[in-house]
Amino acid sequence: MSKASQADPLYLPPPLYDLLIVGGGINGCGIARDAAGRGLSVALVEMNDLASATSSASTKLFHGGLRYLEYFELRLVREALIERERLLAAMPHISWPMRFVLPYGPEMRFDTDTPASKLLHFFMPWMKGSRPAWVIRIGLFLYDHMGGRRILPPTSTLDLSKAPEGAPLQDRFRKAYEYSDCWVEDSRLVVLNARDAEIRGAEIMTRSRVIACHRQKENWWVTVENTETGETREIRTRCLVNAGGPWVGDILQNRTHVKTRENVRLVRGSHIVTRKLYDHDKCYFLQGNDGRIIFTIPYETDYTLIGTTDQDHPDPDTPPECTVEEQDYLCDFVSGYFKKPVTRDDIVWTYSGVRPLYDDGASSATAATRDYVLTTDDADGAPILNVFGGKITTYRRLAESAMDKIGRWFPDLSGHWTAGVPLPGGDFAVSGVDTQIQRLREAYPFLNGFHARRLVRAYGTDAFDILGTAKTREDLGRDFGATLSEREAAWLMDREFACTAQDIVWRRSKLGLRMSAEEISELNDWMQLRRKEGTSAAAE
Repeated sequence: MSKASQADPLYLPPPLYDLLIVGGGINGCGIARDAAGRGLSVALVEMNDLASATSSASTKLFHGGLRYLEYFELRLVREALIERERLLAAMPHISWPMRFVLPYGPEMRFDTDTPASKLLHFFMPWMKGSRPAWVIRIGLFLYDHMGGRRILPPTSTLDLSKAPEGAPLQDRFRKAYEYSDCWVEDSRLVVLNARDAEIRGAEIMTRSRVIACHRQKENWWVTVENTETGETREIRTRCLVNAGGPWVGDILQNRTHVKTRENVRLVRGSHIVTRKLYDHDKCYFLQGNDGRIIFTIPYETDYTLIGTTDQDHPDPDTPPECTVEEQDYLCDFVSGYFKKPVTRDDIVWTYSGVRPLYDDGASSATAATRDYVLTTDDADGAPILNVFGGKITTYRRLAESAMDKIGRWFPDLSGHWTAGVPLPGGDFAVSGVDTQIQRLREAYPFLNGFHARRLVRAYGTDAFDILGTAKTREDLGRDFGATLSEREAAWLMDREFACTAQDIVWRRSKLGLRMSAEEISELNDWMQLRRKEGTSAAAE
């Protein structure tokens, strides 16, 4: 904005917010919710869809990170374990307990880069990098007790020759440990945080790219471009939050021009989804001869999710893809455990995301810290908060820490409030999912079991608001396939910021696994027409 235009007596300055958050991933949306709930005026801008990058490409677990114990990241693990149950209670529709089976074999080895392996090698060189059972049991004991576990059951030992969990595994595995962690629908977690932030007064702007930032006395002036129309707008904010994920460094260097020594390390994590590999509902925690670990997780009823890899990624603007080499690596890894080999022919879908880890100078991508680092700068005027790293399990604590950091500029800021407060649709007991499904089917008898469970698992108690006064399936409007109705799609557009079919079938849900290309195309056409009609009506 030029000085001349600001001097014009008719000039109206752009809107002023307390906080402008750049980035619509889990960290940005978590901070937006926390800040809005404390009464700050908040705006969030995201250049694509919410959770369109890292936050929809995780392994989808609320977990402490058992393997991080080998890196002695005790604070991170303890905080994550405490958060695991706290989050489970606040979102029982999109998160639920899972049991993890860790088969044990004497050939297992430590990753040689971990501090634990180096320490054992120093004091017990005769072990030659092996991972003995007593070390695993000590780790699981710590995992059970560091976080004050109350809801989840403790570790147990399985005889794989008798237990059903041993049936898919090769006969050489005779013993396993079973411990608890939790599943989470990662991209829905992001959207629900954004939705709750909006309910509390925040403005959420998707498809909005920050193209320039500059400090002007006590405020940041930010130019934002609508990536669909090309239109630009100016926004002022007292504090800027850089939660750009893989682009956090780009925002610092090329948008805000803030000088810092802090940097981000981009690590690609790839996953494959195969046809269902086994019948039970437990996960496997598999350890390779190279010291790395892989999870196999029951996924979307009929599939198995396998991941993840750790590879350095060169550039945030290079779309991450699960390479053929990574697919082969994951297939070979799992085939080393299961009786029936897994091949690329079994893969039905792959996805890959870029983790924006804090660059701590680690020698490998696997060894890089998963802890978060928050930095602030107000040397030249208005403050900026930069978010490096983090993991999905600790997003709520990260948001609290971020608010603590910026509290010096907002002296009247109220205290922590998000612990235990349900996200939209999550106002029922952790054990109440089946009850909610039963209630939904009683209220709407035309729903089959799959449809009712999917709605409750996605929306919780909000499923009743979506279905409203419907008496028959036809009352829900057009059927796009895989139980997705016109009424549900309209809800996702009106309440959950969805703009395209991709937003719905791969982020608000995973119905892309079940819908045909033609069905997805028809959904997209319907959505674009609805948006066009809505724009025309608003202009009249």
